[in-house]
Amino acid sequence: MNKILVTGATGHLGANLVRRLLADGQDLRLLVRTSSDRQSLADLVGRVELSEGDLRDAASVQRAVAGCTRIYHTAAEVSTLQGNAQLKRLIFDTNVLGTRHVLEAAQQHHVERVVVTSSLGAIGFDEAHSERPSTEEAPFYPFHHTMPYEASKAFCEHECLRAVARGLDVRIATSCAILGPHDYKPSRMGRALCDFANGKLAAYIPGGVEFVAAEDICAGHVLAMEKGRPGERYIFSTEHKTLPEIMELWEQITGVKKPTLKLPARLMGAIAAVTSPLLTWIAPNLPQRLTPDAIRILSLHRHVDLTKAKTELGYQPTSVESACRAAYAFFVQTGAITKPRR
Repeated sequence: MNKILVTGATGHLGANLVRRLLADGQDLRLLVRTSSDRQSLADLVGRVELSEGDLRDAASVQRAVAGCTRIYHTAAEVSTLQGNAQLKRLIFDTNVLGTRHVLEAAQQHHVERVVVTSSLGAIGFDEAHSERPSTEEAPFYPFHHTMPYEASKAFCEHECLRAVARGLDVRIATSCAILGPHDYKPSRMGRALCDFANGKLAAYIPGGVEFVAAEDICAGHVLAMEKGRPGERYIFSTEHKTLPEIMELWEQITGVKKPTLKLPARLMGAIAAVTSPLLTWIAPNLPQRLTPDAIRILSLHRHVDLTKAKTELGYQPTSVESACRAAYAFFVQTGAITKPRR
């Protein structure tokens, strides 16, 4: 009678959230694409119900939502590429239309409450002073340079507000860059940590972002579900860290010396501006780590103000160090880090 639907369970956030909800004793149904890599679900057999489908297929979303009382919608197509027309269509159809399908199904099946995951990229900032902390009230500004993914998340939030106007209880959980365990794919920072620990990271660039521990972003979602207000968004972060600070932290955790070569962000941005479109054209499915927009995000040094999440929800972040240690232990356990520290 109190089944919860989770979308995006094979992703970094979803995999951690599912385990948090199971630890809380929740009855879960997971919407999973037929083509998804289900490594993250291997130890959950018999503990969760799977519903195969795709966010772009409204009928399969309807089947997944039927009989659920609450929904955590974490699934998204994430990319730092400008991409070709095919990638842009995939991002829009998954993130915007997919969210619309989830919210329409939720209303039709009388779902009590929905928490939708958004991104810091959908929250505005002072372009002249990007280091000034952003709050939930900062509107997304569509006229400066932005990624298709960031724009899609802004439109995703628009779908949430449309649903609220129709009477559905929707709350928005804004995530920063996630660090932590159960990073099966792995994420951009997860790959960087593995390369660092395996001695394959030869250089890094300056810059910094707001990081959120996997434990904290899951706690934030649960708090938004239990204590949030309809139509409101809440930012969840743990700490702002620069990449040099992250390298020093990883050196302490792994015992591997950090790279001595620090490359200028402007130089790497210029190189990426030439190579990224070529790679997108030649090999569109090849993962790209240092895209022009990934470098741009690092260079912005964005900070956030957590006052709203702390005062309204009681959110209390942990630490980036504990998240990195948990991620390291996970990658050692899975064999992604081949020579772990004794």
